[in-house]
Amino acid sequence: MKFTIKSPQTSQTIARNPDADRAALQSVAQLAQAGDMEAAALKAAQLLQGGLEHPYLMNIVSVKLEREGNLGDALKVLSRARQIAPTDLGVLNALGLILVRLERPVEALEAFDTALTLDKDLPFLHASRGLALQMVGRLDWAETAHRRALELWPDHPIALAGLASIASQKGDHTTARELAEKVLAQHPGYADAELTLAKADLAAKDAPAAEARMRRQLADPRLTPLEVANAQSALGDALDAQGHAPEAFAAYEACNTALKSLYAPRFGGDGARAFTQAMTRWFAQGPTWTKTPARAPRANEPRRHVFLLGFPRSGTTLLEVALAGHPDVATLEEQDALAPAARVFMASPALDRLTQASERELEDLRHTYFDLCRQAGAEVAGKVFLDRFPMNTLKLPLIARLFPDAVILFAERDPRDVVLSCFRRRFAMSAPMYEFLTLEGAARFYDAVMGFAHKVRPVLGQSIHTVRHEALVADFEGEMRKICDAIGLEFTAEMADFGARTATRAIATPSTAQLTGGLSSEGVGAWRRYEDQLKPVLPLLTPWVERLGYGA
Repeated sequence: MKFTIKSPQTSQTIARNPDADRAALQSVAQLAQAGDMEAAALKAAQLLQGGLEHPYLMNIVSVKLEREGNLGDALKVLSRARQIAPTDLGVLNALGLILVRLERPVEALEAFDTALTLDKDLPFLHASRGLALQMVGRLDWAETAHRRALELWPDHPIALAGLASIASQKGDHTTARELAEKVLAQHPGYADAELTLAKADLAAKDAPAAEARMRRQLADPRLTPLEVANAQSALGDALDAQGHAPEAFAAYEACNTALKSLYAPRFGGDGARAFTQAMTRWFAQGPTWTKTPARAPRANEPRRHVFLLGFPRSGTTLLEVALAGHPDVATLEEQDALAPAARVFMASPALDRLTQASERELEDLRHTYFDLCRQAGAEVAGKVFLDRFPMNTLKLPLIARLFPDAVILFAERDPRDVVLSCFRRRFAMSAPMYEFLTLEGAARFYDAVMGFAHKVRPVLGQSIHTVRHEALVADFEGEMRKICDAIGLEFTAEMADFGARTATRAIATPSTAQLTGGLSSEGVGAWRRYEDQLKPVLPLLTPWVERLGYGA
């Protein structure tokens, strides 16, 4: 039964009886220790509404709200708990975990880091911090956090499951299986461990085992809505691997429907698409575009600056890890170093302020950009520097003003494969990624972003080299040689050894595990299996199919 939390009466309006309050808290603790969390949460809610504001009660109630999928109210309860008990370690940890569930890992890390300044030897804090670091894609730091948790508490389930997940993302499914099975031996049904084992089953080409595992998991009433969504996604992959496209699509749809409900309070609406369309209309009006004069690289800047753009799932990760094998290349893995400049000049879809920016303003933001790149570990000085962040396609005007001499590598792939893949794959949630939770939303956003890119490219006048994913997969060396010519590099054979490099990457993306197996054409033409399901959005995509030369 769902319940809501009303605003509690304050302790100033009700005289408290300390002995009665202690007894009430003890009664809730006894229910929780006995495993009756339903009764404990209901009792805790009653006490809160009666004016007994206590962090323990709030923590208990937040667990109940989370299991109901009511993450927004859980966050409100725990935020209030932090206000009244800012140094309560249990509250800080619970608050951080709710923020992780809400895909707000940066805020979660702040809560965990604050708690660790109070006690650096609590294993659950290190394990929780590891989860947040995984979410921002920092597998290296996440692994360190989980291993620290295990030093303090051997066999800590969150840390073990986290390491299993990291191994899975790196393509090491043997280690992933060993760690996940260790978790399940002590905690049967542990959702993250079951998910890792399903991925290991799929990697071993045992899709029926993965399907059976996820169906058993979905029958577990203890799953949170987010865990249900993740299990549905894995079930979809298992069904897809067996050629059951309609059933797989239904599973992906169930996953995305659950995620859409969870994240609607924060990302609902069509904000990202509407903003993109508004920028396109602004350019269509023929504004006076100010081209930035060419500038020589400074001593601490790259000798050649390259932006790798395109729509998500268009093959940018493959291209980045291939180029990263060149000794003269420095790369920035999926970090938005342009964000500070975007906040200044792209808060509105009318880009008048950007066109009128002074050279002093632009130079200050260039310094900020390169400082962020170096902080993220990219040693750019004297290198060919590759900045890969696909959604920076929407920042093409900003790139043109800040870095007029930069080369743009623009990745293209069959629009039907792109949109299907965006719908099927899980991304860190944001306003653009929220668009992918429906097939129509993904198609409409693709149409908006590609329409914007094709509208502004001739206006900006930058050097743009198009990379077709299918051509790269079919003739890797031949296409890489063309790309190297475009950005001033000599082709090296090491570029082809991207599978091994992918396994050591610090940053994770939805493509990471796929690339550890080396070059594969498996995803080329995948849309054909789902042609019936794609029919409603083909009118949106067909013009792009024809425009990009992909045929019928």
